[in-house]
Amino acid sequence: MSSVRNRNTAPELLARKAAHRLGLRFRLHRSDLPGSPDFVLPKHAVAVFVHGCFWHGHGCCRSKLPQSNVEFWTSKVGKNRVRDRKARRALAKLGWRVVTLWQCELSNADAAEVLVAKKVLGIRLGKASAMRSRRRSAAGLRRKRK
Repeated sequence: MSSVRNRNTAPELLARKAAHRLGLRFRLHRSDLPGSPDFVLPKHAVAVFVHGCFWHGHGCCRSKLPQSNVEFWTSKVGKNRVRDRKARRALAKLGWRVVTLWQCELSNADAAEVLVAKKVLGIRLGKASAMRSRRRSAAGLRRKRK
């Protein structure tokens, strides 16, 4: 299990790229915060965790436990969930709003952008408005460079 990555996973990169496209600026893996969130938005006081469905026991089709060594896997996922709950509570006590994004929710870049906008910023973006905002921000970047 030492070869299982805990930073810069594919779902985490999707979420970070979506946040960046929305114009959000963040810090990665703040070890001074409980649970070391995957990224934090200090300006908005939001801590974001990107969880793999299998490792954190989401309950979707991706979180099915292996048939062999069931006791070990049940214990492992249970401990992960307890640790996640403790980290969320500790961050909330410190005044952070905690957002959890699940691997199954981050299917592609557009879905990730809509999800990040909804959960992190609390605004609703449809596919069309997400594309418009991306085009607007790209146009603004082109104007600044000239």
